[in-house]
Amino acid sequence: MITVEHLTKCYGDFMAVSDLSFEIEEGHVYGFLGPNGAGKSTTMNIMTGCLSATDGTVRIDGYDIFEEPQMAKKLMGYLPEQPPLYMNETPVEYLKFVGAAKGLKGMELAQQVEEVIDQTKIGSVRHKLISALSKGYKQRVGIAQALLGNPKVIILDEPTVGLDPIQIIEIRDLIRQLGESHTVILSSHILSEVQAICEKVLIIARGRLVAFDTPENLEKLRQSSNGIDFMVEALPNEVEEILETLAVYEEYTLDEVETGLLKVHIKADTDDARSVCRQLFFAFAEKQKAIVEMTSKKANLEDVFIELTEGETTSGLSVIEKTDIAGGMDAADETAVHSLYETEDIPDGSDLEESEVEKE
Repeated sequence: MITVEHLTKCYGDFMAVSDLSFEIEEGHVYGFLGPNGAGKSTTMNIMTGCLSATDGTVRIDGYDIFEEPQMAKKLMGYLPEQPPLYMNETPVEYLKFVGAAKGLKGMELAQQVEEVIDQTKIGSVRHKLISALSKGYKQRVGIAQALLGNPKVIILDEPTVGLDPIQIIEIRDLIRQLGESHTVILSSHILSEVQAICEKVLIIARGRLVAFDTPENLEKLRQSSNGIDFMVEALPNEVEEILETLAVYEEYTLDEVETGLLKVHIKADTDDARSVCRQLFFAFAEKQKAIVEMTSKKANLEDVFIELTEGETTSGLSVIEKTDIAGGMDAADETAVHSLYETEDIPDGSDLEESEVEKE
């Protein structure tokens, strides 16, 4: 469905995306993860034709985003982190404008506007000014415009940022529904959100792909941290003697918290954590050594993310911040917004010259 090959993007001497390659299959929900400045938004902007690349290719269902932008963009709906909304219009007015810009006319335009309003549940605010809507409803309007034109692929950049817990749940449910009929690529900093929604996860660090698999398989990368942690009132030699009588661990470590109190971590099979905890409890109780705290630990997506991206920040500045400092982002942002609604009458954004920061 989407093929990215050797994608590279440079801003002067700074390489935001470096030789990035991956393939997105049809009919799945993908999570796109990475620390600030890793190149996520840059990659998404290139994939959607809002930004040119220094090198590499992006094909959407066989259409090259740079060589055949009009055909490729018809297959995609895009919600940037900041939805490109016109605040002095109502959702209906705005959606009609976006639909017309995408080439919809007459009954087809009216029908699709009603369909996306119903799909995103914004009917109750359809005639209110967008400026008066809550952040959650603005995000819904942004998603609605991405759905116009019945695109095969929906790309959502931080769709739940700034929302309250109830709004987040509602948007997550909407994304799950979209995944039933579209290929969805979701960028998010909320790892629990990606784990709950996405079938496969791409992790990018310093512009490079460092992992691409299901959340379950990625968690297996950190199985070495699985195990049981407990605090026990005992001396190191006493703990060692008790553990030697058990066959519930692969290895263990001891750390003295204070005199007579040890923190013990044992590497064990946490799929049967309850049984392991019972054996530990009764073994130490038999020797009259009190376990005062015990928890089982299983690696999760957060552990994997931290391990793969730790130390991969770019001097504390994201790509956007670097271009803001150079003073070349305003024109690029404006080009990107107009590129979202490209028609035959609107020049192709991919043919535009690089921003001033790239020339420097």
